[in-house]
Amino acid sequence: MPHVVTDNCGRCRYTECVDSCPVDCFHADAERLYIHPDVCIDCGACIPACPVRAIFDAFDMDPSQKEWVAINARQSSVLPLITAREAPLPGADARRAELGY
Repeated sequence: MPHVVTDNCGRCRYTECVDSCPVDCFHADAERLYIHPDVCIDCGACIPACPVRAIFDAFDMDPSQKEWVAINARQSSVLPLITAREAPLPGADARRAELGY
């Protein structure tokens, strides 16, 4: 089962995870990132790289977050691939503080 980006990524879009990923599995829209389940190799390198703890192994997710498995699969199949680190969204640091990180 792949790794999954959850709602903590929203309004932040930190991309440290993209740099840590050995394969190109991240896709992005204007608000957040998504992981393509068919490309992710389940290495877990992205998990500690995320400053807002938005990435989980699908097996370790809280049941209330399971909807993000389907959301990542759907969105990553239609959104552009992101292969390099980008600046976070304006207000990302405030969002990070709001999340308690």
